[in-house]
Order: sequence, then structure tokens, then C-alpha cells
Amino acid sequence: MSALKSNFVRNNLTVNIPFFKYQGTGNDFVIIDNRTLFLDKNIIDVASICDRKFGIGADGLILIQNHKDYDFEMIYFNADGTQSFCGNGSRCAVSFANKLNIINSETSFLSTDGEHKSNISNGLSQLQRHDVDNIEIGENYYHLNTGSPHYVVFVDDVAKIDIIKIAHSIRYNDRFKDQGVNVNFVEIDNENDYLKVRTYERGVEDETLSCGTGVTAVALAYHVKSKNKPGSFIQKIVTPGGTLHVQFEASQNNSFKEIKLIGPATEVFKGEIPSSYVMPSRKESKQNV
Repeated sequence: MSALKSNFVRNNLTVNIPFFKYQGTGNDFVIIDNRTLFLDKNIIDVASICDRKFGIGADGLILIQNHKDYDFEMIYFNADGTQSFCGNGSRCAVSFANKLNIINSETSFLSTDGEHKSNISNGLSQLQRHDVDNIEIGENYYHLNTGSPHYVVFVDDVAKIDIIKIAHSIRYNDRFKDQGVNVNFVEIDNENDYLKVRTYERGVEDETLSCGTGVTAVALAYHVKSKNKPGSFIQKIVTPGGTLHVQFEASQNNSFKEIKLIGPATEVFKGEIPSSYVMPSRKESKQNV
């Protein structure tokens, strides 16, 4: 029996793995309550679970685990199995923790990049983000880290761009090819006072319907681009998957604090994954088709 398979077997009995599917403006996640640590995060086959043809299908996998110093710990995996922070994933994790009665309306939890605070108000999951004070302003681009690295480009018509081709030329260039970067394309809609955004996500290596850290980066980059004065702001952003708002306080020298990502986080369905679902033999059978 392989190490992976033995991880899903207790007392010589094969078990199914309960999971929940959540989405935040179309950014979708498989979430598993792993507070008993029945899954070993180091050997679970994330890519098979997130595969949209042969698995459940998701942009990422989230494990909810206990932590002695926080309400819970969120272990986040991109669809390819790499780890990072995820804004929309965090909002969904908070909603799931609320469903499990781990938290009430407010929480402090641990993720890949440290502690985060969040609350649920009026049906919306609000995620407090870390301060941002290091924004690279280049020729026709902005580069910043809002929990994950983001490259922001403003375009005339976001619907008409060849997002995969252009994003690949940035994400896989000499500067970013090793660590990767998320690429955001932004159209300013002055008439309706919002930003239209499309995002290519590293780790998924495709366009996603929404990216929480991406829209956060876009809101801050737009503030810098617009040369707005210091103060409190809230920016409406429309993604292919829905609408998010980014609230923040801007200070001098392009520094930002009290950043909040606000939007819906919804349970879609629940089910069970057979232990054989993520076996290495499953991958082999796909390759041999």
C-alpha cells in the first residue's frame, strides 16, 4: 500500500473524505475540515482533487485545522499543489468556520503569510489585509504584494485582450518565471465609477473568474495611478464572477493600511471523496487514455 493510500485508511477500513465546495465571486474552492488531522497535508494529491475533468474541480484546496493561538489555521493550496495566500479563499474559509461554529461573526486566524482578522456582516465576508507600502511603478505597469505578488496593467477594453497570451509573456519572463506572478488587466469605467478586472493566476495557470488579492492590488494601484490624496476610500471592482469592494486608508508615499476585501462567500454543495479518488494510479490512468 502506498504512503498516500495508507493516509486515507483507518483500522484497515477505507474511508471517504467529506468536503464542501465554496465560491467567492466565482473563485471556487474545495474545503475540508481537517481539525482531527486525518489528512496529511504533505502527501494529499491536490492537483487530482482540483482537476475539472477528472476531479471535483476548483481553483484551490483549503484545509481547516486547529491552532493553539488562533481560532483556526487555513492551509491553502493552489490547484497545482503549490501553496500561497488567497484572499477569496480566506473569505470562504471564514464562512466555513462560521458554519462549523468555530467562530461567530469575528475571527483571528492563521494563514500562509501570518495572522489575519476577518468578520461576517450583512451576509458578506470581510477580510482585513496586511498593510502595503512597497509599490513598484513601471512603464505601463504596477507591481505589488497583497499577500501574493501581483502585476497590474491598465487597458482600454479588458474584454478584448488575449489574456492567456499576454499574461504568459509576463508570468514566464526571466524575472517572474521561477516564483511566478499573478497578472491583472484593468479597465476604468468612469461612467459607472468602477473598475473591470480580469486576472490570470499563477498556480492555477489560467484565468480565474475572480482573485481577491488581485482586486486588492488593482484598487491600490488605481489609487496610485489616479494620484489621489490621502484619506479613506472604498473601490468597487467588477470581475467576471461578480462584484467585490476594497476599502482602505491611503497615506503619503503610496502606503496603505486598514485594507479590507469585502464580498460574498457561498456554499455551493457538499460531498465525499472516495479514498481512491486521489490515488497515483488515477493519474497514470489519465495519462494512458
